[in-house]
Amino acid sequence: MPTDLHLFSTPGDADATDIKWIVEASRHYLERKAGAVLAYLPLASLYGEKSIADVEKALHGLARVEALNTELMDLPQMEAVLRRAAVAYIPGGNTFLLNHRLHVSQLFPYLRKKLEAGLPLVAFSAGTILCGPNILTSNDINMVPTTHFDGLNLTPFNFVAHYIDDPWKDYRLLDYQAFHDNPMLLLEDGAYIRIRGKETTLVRGEAWLWRSAGEKERLPAGAKISPLEV
Repeated sequence: MPTDLHLFSTPGDADATDIKWIVEASRHYLERKAGAVLAYLPLASLYGEKSIADVEKALHGLARVEALNTELMDLPQMEAVLRRAAVAYIPGGNTFLLNHRLHVSQLFPYLRKKLEAGLPLVAFSAGTILCGPNILTSNDINMVPTTHFDGLNLTPFNFVAHYIDDPWKDYRLLDYQAFHDNPMLLLEDGAYIRIRGKETTLVRGEAWLWRSAGEKERLPAGAKISPLEV
């Protein structure tokens, strides 16, 4: 099965507790399976457990939510949740903390294996950034600090979440390009990227493609996005 990703900059169009776009993207997978399980990985936040009730409420009648906690669960327990899951959900927070927890718990390679094998993923912000070759285009500070900067590498694109088209803000991304030649997808709030195998589509919202050899280009909704020069 090909990689199946639904990646957002923000989870809904209201406040931070609005995850209606996450629910919409998950519904197709959850409705097809009786007793469906959503694997919830709120690992980018120090207070992720506080959001579990909100996620359960949003998915009531659609799926059972099973949260992964790298501090309280061992690796076999977390792997078992991913095996039961019809879809995985990685929300936002601090990208460096998220990546650190996945690596230190040794869950990172199993999660990547499951996603490469076709486990659908819905994610926003930090969860979206994690899907690229590395997490170095995150807006977050490395508060842990961690030495793990590699992403899940499920797509050739690095991601920038909550992007604002501002030349001053682009200087940091130019610094990234000085050391890396992979393309970047810059997602404004409200953007939704769909990746199915090797096909990448901007479903809705405002986004930009910035290849290392050229200037960034605004993408029209519905655009099929190639990482290669055309």
